[in-house]
This record gives sequence, structure tokens and C-alpha cells, in this order.
Amino acid sequence: MDTIFITGIGTGVGKTVVAAIITEALGAAYWKPIQSGTTEGTDSAWVQSVLSNPACTVLPETYKLRLAASPHIAAGEEGVAIDMHVIRDRLLEIQAAGRELRSASPAIVANASQPAAHSPQLIIEGAGGLLVPLNEKEFMADLIHLLHSKVILVSRNYLGSINHSLLTAEVCKQYKLDVLGWVFNDQYMSYEDEIVHWSGFPKIASIPVVPDAGKGFIAAQAALMRDALRKLL
Repeated sequence: MDTIFITGIGTGVGKTVVAAIITEALGAAYWKPIQSGTTEGTDSAWVQSVLSNPACTVLPETYKLRLAASPHIAAGEEGVAIDMHVIRDRLLEIQAAGRELRSASPAIVANASQPAAHSPQLIIEGAGGLLVPLNEKEFMADLIHLLHSKVILVSRNYLGSINHSLLTAEVCKQYKLDVLGWVFNDQYMSYEDEIVHWSGFPKIASIPVVPDAGKGFIAAQAALMRDALRKLL
């Protein structure tokens, strides 16, 4: 099972919307291993609510933390230490279960009682950006490197996003991450072309910002993005 890690140039740039679109487009499984700030719901629950492709599944979080803060702070508040090797081991379990399910008979698949990542792709959504701390020593970029995931970068166009986008691209290069390209969110001048040019990473798609990204929006954007994604994989 291939893994695609969705990360962004910061918080609030549209990672979850993009992750939902890509999950829908590929009929993939979605997994957010670290969720902080659960008072008003979770990203996993929202993604589940906007998917309409029956091939998609949403897997439970490995770390689910109440405080809306950086993962290492939220975990510390609950006396928890985030261990990226625990996340890696959970990924290996998901991949093994997916292989078993895909090789099982259609009747067994249809009657599976637990959500299983039987899709060929697993979409993993990070928390914040690449240098968000997981604990005292490790960052989100370290987790992506450990998981050997391909990466899709989400950039929201705003004044200052060129700097944030190119800094993110430089971190990807330092960590030698396998970047598939950019998905841009919102519109602001000609930033997209410049970010693509200076980063060296291609543009996959650009999506508009809407007040309510419901099922119809997710399905429509998934249809527009599907061919470009398949060419990359």
C-alpha cells in the first residue's frame, strides 16, 4: 500500500480539505495519526462526513489529544509522549491488514466489521507543518521520513505565502522527502507559478476557497484532480 502524506506550509492552509479531495479521488483510505484539539470534533470525523466514494475508509487516530496546541504540548498536558515509531508500527499493521483483506474473498471483504485500509493508497494527514514538534527531539518531517511516504504540499495563497512555501520546500529537500507536488488553495496574484518555479516542485492542482466544503464540493474537486493524481502514482 502506497502512502501519501499531506502536509502544508502552516496551520489553516486547507490540508484537511485537500486530504479529503485526494482520498475521494483515489478511493483511498484516510488516516490522521495525530489529532490535537478534539473539543469541536476531529478532522477524521469531518473527512468521513464529506466522502461519498464507497471505496474510501477512515481509520482511527493513534494519538487523540484534547488540547488545541502543538502535538508535543497537547501530549504533555495528558502525560503522553508521542513516539513516531508507534505510528510507524501502526502503519505496518494497517498495510498488513490491507494486504490480507485484498487477498480475501469478496464475501469476507463485504462483511468486515472493522474499517480496513483495503485501498491501494493510504492518505496520511499531518498536523501543522513540517517542523511541528512531535516530542522534545523529533518533528513532523522526521515522521514522514520514517514512514517513507510520498508528500503532497498544500499552500494557501496569501501575502507571505511565497516565503512560507519556499521554506517548506527547503525542509523537504534537506530531509530528502519524495515530493509529488503542490496543491494550491485560494487565489492571490501570481504566487503559484513563482512557488513552482523557485521550489522546483510541480503544481498538481489549484482549488478555490468556499464557505462550506461539503460532499458536492469534495466530489467535484476530486473529479477534476483525479487524472493528475493518477499520472503521478
